[in-house]
Parts: sequence; C-alpha cells; structure tokens
Amino acid sequence: MSQKNDKVRAYKDGIQAFGESMPGVAEAYHDFTGKSLAAGELDAKTKQLIALGISLFANNEVCTFYHTEEARSKGATDAEIREAAAAAAAVSSGHILSQGATRVEQALTQ
Repeated sequence: MSQKNDKVRAYKDGIQAFGESMPGVAEAYHDFTGKSLAAGELDAKTKQLIALGISLFANNEVCTFYHTEEARSKGATDAEIREAAAAAAAVSSGHILSQGATRVEQALTQ
C-alpha cells in the first residue's frame, strides 16, 4: 500500500473512532460537508477543486490526497487538478503579499 493510501486509511480509521465516541458531532460534520460539497449552483467537481485549493493552502496532506481523488471521481482531469493547484498557489502568495503590503508597512511606520 502506498504512503498516500496509508495516510488516508489512518484518517478514515481515526474519524470512525471519533464517530464512535462522539456520534452526534461526527454525524453533523459529515452531514455539513456532504451537503456543502454536493452539486448545487456549483457542480460537485468545481467544489472538489476549491476544496483541494483550500487543502493545499492549509497544508493538509490528507485532505489534499482526498480532494484530489474526489475531484477525479467527479470528472476532473489531471490538467484541471494542476490548474486548481496553481490557482491556490497564486492566491496564497497574494495573501502573503497583501499582508506584507499592509501589516508590515504599518509595523515599519509606527
């Protein structure tokens, strides 16, 4: 089994144990994420690509693996997945630049 599969399996095992000890919380989480990522005004593939970008920004390895596979299962091509990763990189670097342009400048002038 690959390291990726091992990590995803460990997450799934952990979430199952969590659900057994806190069923109401786990069920609410699964209901919330299921409804949030289901097709609506945005299709499910687009939502998975957004989730992938957020996972990358959050540096969440397991979610990155998970949402990559979910995006594929919803029809995303490898090119679309890579483009989503590039968009996430652009936005995350913009986040740092915006903080540098505002907070750092404020700190330097006070």
